[in-house]
Amino acid sequence: MDESNYHLISLVGFFLVAFIAWATGSRNKINIKTIMGSIVLAWVLGGLTFWVSWSRSVLHWINDVLIAILSASHKGALFLFGPLALGPGQSMPNGTPSIGFVLAFQVLPSVIFFSSMISGMYYLGIMQAVVRFFARIFYRLLALSGAESLSASANIFVGIESSLTIQPYLEKITRSELLTLMTCMMATVASTVMGIYVIALHEIFPQIAGHLVSASLISIPCSVIASKLSLPELNVPETIGELPQGNSNTKKVSNLMVALVEGGSQGVKMAVGIATVLIVVLGLEALVDLVLIKLFGHNLSVQNLLGWLTVPFSALMGLRPEEWQLASQILGSRFVETEVSAYFALAQTQIADPAPFTQRSVIILTYALCGFVHLASMGIFVGGLAALVPSRAHDITVMGGRALWTAFLATVLTGCIAGTLIIT
Repeated sequence: MDESNYHLISLVGFFLVAFIAWATGSRNKINIKTIMGSIVLAWVLGGLTFWVSWSRSVLHWINDVLIAILSASHKGALFLFGPLALGPGQSMPNGTPSIGFVLAFQVLPSVIFFSSMISGMYYLGIMQAVVRFFARIFYRLLALSGAESLSASANIFVGIESSLTIQPYLEKITRSELLTLMTCMMATVASTVMGIYVIALHEIFPQIAGHLVSASLISIPCSVIASKLSLPELNVPETIGELPQGNSNTKKVSNLMVALVEGGSQGVKMAVGIATVLIVVLGLEALVDLVLIKLFGHNLSVQNLLGWLTVPFSALMGLRPEEWQLASQILGSRFVETEVSAYFALAQTQIADPAPFTQRSVIILTYALCGFVHLASMGIFVGGLAALVPSRAHDITVMGGRALWTAFLATVLTGCIAGTLIIT
């Protein structure tokens, strides 16, 4: 099949996935302005990413900055862990070689450093200004409520912490707002963990860091499309005519160094949380696989089951037919194994000669995997929000499963945009 036909499939796939979001939702009357505005914004952002030279230059600059930060974070890890922090093929100044890839010592330290940097930028007021900038865009272009806009913009950079920006309004937000809030949480990735994905893919996708930022940004309007088609707004949100200033109750630390240290401490908790999730979830998956093998034979596993279910979406994103099975296994495994494991699995497949995926397909999957679309994150977000507003615990729990589905569709929509616009 001609290459242009795959681009056309990605384009058609975008609208088919949007239809799936509507068909599997409440099928109520939708807000045309919100949906059309979100579609236009998503494709404009995609066009800026893949077609406009100056915006590509900005992405390259962002990529270089993130790579430089990642390299800087490596120095501290090397001092603490020595050869354990060295990547495969590297060596210490005294000639001591690396023992190979060890995720805990070569990847998780970057989470701590990135978390510290983000905390410092919040102390300096940089992050608040950026979040407010994007919030105004979403508020005016997408006809969202003020609370939705502010939380959605925060999700470009943080995860569950985005709910703190609108904590005073959580008690009264509508179910549709709640779904949009949770969808944005799951369909984007926090900047504090981007270093993990960069480490996983930078050798097969040199500009990965800039594209991860782009993917997380495009996923916001795609999240709005999926959530508002699934559960349109039927009530009048409290902040429909205003853009909140954000939660002013957050404690201000005394100086920049304290902010950096506290951010690093949060990063330690996050790194331990990531390690815990991987150990527990991968272990449980192995147990379930053993049961499935005993009951049904060697060809059945959790990864295979989820892979079969996601094959249609691999096709809709415009991947080649010979890539569907492997791509679907990677996409499907994310629901259980998290996107961390999925990104490393994608990188591992490209080591083969010949590589199973074209560069176009690698980029599509990179965009489609850019989100916390897994059971562990659903539990974290449901638990975190319920702790902030215990009176809404029932609504939050009910919306959790629905948000996992709409977030998955949102990341597929993002993959479709990449598949349509990418020039290889």
